[in-house]
Amino acid sequence: MKKPVALFASLAAVFAATLFATSALADDFPAVISVSGEATVSAAPDLAHIDAGVANDAKSAKEASDANNAAMGKVLLALKGAGVAEKDYQTSRLSLQPQYAPNRSGGASPVVGFRASNRVTVKIRDVTKVAGIIDTLVGAGANDIGNISFEVTQASKLLDGAREQAVADARRKAEIYAKATGVTLGAPLSLSEGGGPVPLLKGRMATAPMAATQAAVAPGEETLSVTVNVSWAIKQGQ
Repeated sequence: MKKPVALFASLAAVFAATLFATSALADDFPAVISVSGEATVSAAPDLAHIDAGVANDAKSAKEASDANNAAMGKVLLALKGAGVAEKDYQTSRLSLQPQYAPNRSGGASPVVGFRASNRVTVKIRDVTKVAGIIDTLVGAGANDIGNISFEVTQASKLLDGAREQAVADARRKAEIYAKATGVTLGAPLSLSEGGGPVPLLKGRMATAPMAATQAAVAPGEETLSVTVNVSWAIKQGQ
């Protein structure tokens, strides 16, 4: 009859140890309130990127390549003449591809010519000159103007004020939760900035620009945002 008593005593000891360990864990991990705070700031872009190129068709690969090289040479000289530094334009794509005749019979299509293309990405450090640079590109022979993007280069510095606002926003939210649950907000335990780089604001042209009329470009404003994640210790309301 002693075995049940011994078993009960053993279970009681295990329960007491578990309760002690749970209490110790609770002491090691204080209760917290964790919230996110957000803030935004708007700024005019101060840098633009333009993607432009020339394409040439010819009967032979050499003719297409030679014509394309000459055409791109004129474009690059025009950029230099417009005051764009050589470090601010870079070849982004170069291709030479055969062109095939339409074939509805299902057999192999014959090669009827070649298309050579060359694309360049231009960095413009004065956004007021974007429309003029586009006109320069078109006037020099660029027959394919691609995407235009605008960027705020000092985004991190501009976000410093927004960071303070984001922390204040997080505290405001935490105090609401603390009041609603009957506790007092303590000291902050951790803070981290969330999110990634802000997407670039894209500018678009409704139609292909013509040399006789200046391209219509609207840089607009870019909205920069920041998010912070903050955890506060809490204590029983007093």
